[in-house]
Amino acid sequence: MSLLRRFGPTVLVPVFAVLVAMVISALVMAALQVDPFEVFRVMFDLGDKPSQQMTAVVVVLNRAVPLFLAGLAVAVAFRMGLFNIGVEGQYRLATIVAAAVGAAVVLPGPLHLLLIVVVAVVVGALWAGIVAVLKITRGVSEVISSIMLNFIALGIASFLLTGPFRGSAPGASIISTSEIPESGWMPSLNGVFDLLGLANPPRQLYGFLIVAVVVGIALAVLLDRTRFGFDLKASGLSPSAASASGVNARAMVLKTMLLSGAVAGLIGLPDLLGDKHSYTTDFTAGLGFLGIAVALLGRNNPIGIAFAALLFSFLDRALVPLQIQGLPASVITIIQGTIVLAVVIANEVARRIARRTAERGGAAVAGAATPGDGSTGTGQTAGDADAQGTGAGVSRTAGAGQADDHKGAGA
Repeated sequence: MSLLRRFGPTVLVPVFAVLVAMVISALVMAALQVDPFEVFRVMFDLGDKPSQQMTAVVVVLNRAVPLFLAGLAVAVAFRMGLFNIGVEGQYRLATIVAAAVGAAVVLPGPLHLLLIVVVAVVVGALWAGIVAVLKITRGVSEVISSIMLNFIALGIASFLLTGPFRGSAPGASIISTSEIPESGWMPSLNGVFDLLGLANPPRQLYGFLIVAVVVGIALAVLLDRTRFGFDLKASGLSPSAASASGVNARAMVLKTMLLSGAVAGLIGLPDLLGDKHSYTTDFTAGLGFLGIAVALLGRNNPIGIAFAALLFSFLDRALVPLQIQGLPASVITIIQGTIVLAVVIANEVARRIARRTAERGGAAVAGAATPGDGSTGTGQTAGDADAQGTGAGVSRTAGAGQADDHKGAGA
């Protein structure tokens, strides 16, 4: 029963929201005179031959890697109650600078890759740091400043691509930076298919998948098992209470945004190092905004974010098959939008139910407590709230250590 209380909301709420979203999407498609059963059939058709099926799996995984990193970047800020809407600009600017630096040098393979990754991380962190500085020094909302910085970052990237960093010939239809030497490419993971006795698809499975997994594990440990993670969540729950406990809430805003931006800087590297090897005018866009939806669906938990990234990647893969079958690809946008809406509503409903349950339990315990029995109503309320996996109904100071991992998503 305790496991159900602890993990039930984290697992059941997103699953229920996705199921509701699929039903609503089917009704919308039927209203638009599109056969929803045919749409779903095409979506789940991965091909008849083993090579086709493996190719579809690789496409889904390759798309899921940057989405997973985008969800992590957003979730880090969400954990503190911050909304990093600037992930889009952070990863685009970080990717073009990393591409230019990677193309300008020739180093041994591991060092070359490390240099590109470090440059991307630093650029992403510095650009996100601007948002934090504006918030803690001038009180500027991170939502407004990060949105504005998105446009500035995209403008700077466009200037750099057509100016100092341009590597394509004049008159080329697609403008790009110079190509990164092969020493800076990330090796693929297609050898895994041979080891497992599976069909080796023509598509290359991004080697950056391993980096993404390591980043996810590292963030899970950092945010859930360290003092930094405790201070981050405590500062998000109540800056004044955290300051009274010796936590510098202003410094935590800066550290959180730097960490979020650093992760955001990695988003464009799977495509850059595993496929394109240069930054172009048609480089993958929109990953930062999709990361918000992925973080919401995953409830700011790295494991949940991984499944959410796979779901959105699976939906994106269906675009081409739907177009081939003459079905409107816009149904994918409808499904994704409906999922986001359903998740937001489900999170809010779950939060209110958990809060009311904690309040009723705390009131019952307080009424049953007698003077001199060594217990207090406040202490019992905090314990009840912890059993429910939420800090609602208790003081933020008491609940800071066990705050729900998806507090940012429910905000």
